[in-house]
Amino acid sequence: MAVEYYDFGPHKIHHSSVFYTSNLSFAFVNLRPAVTVKRVADLTDDETVDLWLIAKKLGRQLESYHKASSLTFCIQDGPQAGQSVPHVHIHILPRKSGDYENNDDIYDDINEKEKELNRALKVDIERKDRSIQEMALEADEYRKFVF
Repeated sequence: MAVEYYDFGPHKIHHSSVFYTSNLSFAFVNLRPAVTVKRVADLTDDETVDLWLIAKKLGRQLESYHKASSLTFCIQDGPQAGQSVPHVHIHILPRKSGDYENNDDIYDDINEKEKELNRALKVDIERKDRSIQEMALEADEYRKFVF
């Protein structure tokens, strides 16, 4: 998958931000199917298996890298579930003891961030994107432990 930009819904992801690819998926510093699929039910069995195998592999590595003790895997499947980018993707969040007083509060935070992202994409007033160089540096760090 040697391309300059990857499509992430309506967004373009520069290749330097991508730190893992398979034939069906790629992961970047913000995992998503390489084939744009809006809902989990629309994934083929091969895409589903590939997506979760990569999430499992990267989750283990991210947990170690961030010295965490657990992971939250989150999929928002459709707009009413808070999905702001219209295709299947997994948020992998390293977790540490005490990071939330009430463990389920993380879902409220995820939903709020998705709403902020959705507003930012529509309005784009206060949004400050990271530079390609900043994202490339983070991807370089992750490439060290993924391969």
